[in-house]
Amino acid sequence: MTSLPETLEDAILQAKSALKVALDSGCNRITVDLVIPEIALKAQYLAFEFAKLFEDEYGMSLKVFFTDTGAAALARREWGETAFQVTDIGSSRTPVDLKISETDKLFLVVSPCSIEVSLVERLCNLASDRPVILLTPQLEDISIVGIGYAARQLRERFLSILESCYYFRPLESAVVIRSYPNLWEIWQQKKEEEEYQLITQVSQKPLGETLDRILAGRENNDQDNQNLPSSLGFFGSIKSFLKALNN
Repeated sequence: MTSLPETLEDAILQAKSALKVALDSGCNRITVDLVIPEIALKAQYLAFEFAKLFEDEYGMSLKVFFTDTGAAALARREWGETAFQVTDIGSSRTPVDLKISETDKLFLVVSPCSIEVSLVERLCNLASDRPVILLTPQLEDISIVGIGYAARQLRERFLSILESCYYFRPLESAVVIRSYPNLWEIWQQKKEEEEYQLITQVSQKPLGETLDRILAGRENNDQDNQNLPSSLGFFGSIKSFLKALNN
């Protein structure tokens, strides 16, 4: 069971721990998802936090990719001299092929969205067995964005290789969370109370109608509900967590 984070810092610590476990288990195409409004405004902060996690181990063999040259330049200016490399993922004029060297050992891609799918897939192909970590990817609509069979195939093929090592998504009165190697967990707020109850654990990411049915109590669980804890306080209100993002 995963405990619900009470602050953004708690979520980052959980994600770092899950990321280490996933890498040690041999996963090499990994996503770290914080599906929170305005999280894109924290992209540079989050990138630095996760880059520092690998700084000592990888040094200049760690390469941090931003999705455009402006964001990469801003990060280099704000961070100053670092033991790791910071660049952009490339474009039609400067393909990602030119951004990778044989000495690179781990790649961290910051906030890629659906329009960068082909670039990220190319990076993954070039990386071979070297780990690629997608930090807060904006991929919720990746399966529906784009026109044509080829575009759909590309997105489906790309999604299939990704292992979600950490996922945190607060809803109106519920939370979906996953911390590798645990199952996906759905917590729901008890009526007129501030506590959240773990209502089910499932093996696949709950989305759309499946998630709606679970929250409405119409979906069978993968696990025996008798083994689930009754409730857990969740930092007073989810609004406290979201408010902290603006500080």
